[in-house]
Amino acid sequence: MSTSLHAGGEVVCGKGCCAPAGGSRPGLSTQVAWLQCITLGWMTVECAVSLLAARRAHSAALLAFGSDSLVELFSATVVLLQFLPRFPLKKEYAARSAAVLLFVLAAVVVGIAVLGYRTPVETSYLGIGITAAALVAMPVLAWLKRRQARALNDRALAADAAQSATCAYLAAVTLAGLASYALWHVAWVDTVAALAAVPLLVIEGRRTWRGEGCGCC
Repeated sequence: MSTSLHAGGEVVCGKGCCAPAGGSRPGLSTQVAWLQCITLGWMTVECAVSLLAARRAHSAALLAFGSDSLVELFSATVVLLQFLPRFPLKKEYAARSAAVLLFVLAAVVVGIAVLGYRTPVETSYLGIGITAAALVAMPVLAWLKRRQARALNDRALAADAAQSATCAYLAAVTLAGLASYALWHVAWVDTVAALAAVPLLVIEGRRTWRGEGCGCC
């Protein structure tokens, strides 16, 4: 990989993977800020609706999905902090923080699924609606964040993109569980749906901790 040293002393990767020097970085940062603001707004709605639906339906899968939304709120905030001039945050610390959030989410999902195993579940059309909406929105957000992460060589943003992708995966699993229960009323489906996302969460957390979140370097 070839590099060049600009007047300000910033090293720039020849392949365009790392953040470019000069005036292009602010534009990319603005795009990231918009992506994270959209994420914060959507995840706030998703979290509130999911937790409300989980409370009404006594669903461990929905509660796990709502907890995922809450963790992604924290993750999006961590990424935004990197771009605030009065709140400097090193990329390494941001990436480690995002990894810890992934591990926390995995533990939360396991705890909710185990503790709520014997709780009677009810059909939740509100839960079906919000998970279906997330299944459409989150893959798009994940793709946009991953593209910006590669442009900026930003591991925290790459980890946040992984969380958005995980949210889409968890939405699909939760939606399948909710729909199956609505059709056949099988009690254990909700618990299986809650636990199905745990391996992916752990894998993504380990990759992020090791600095493998951004595949552009």
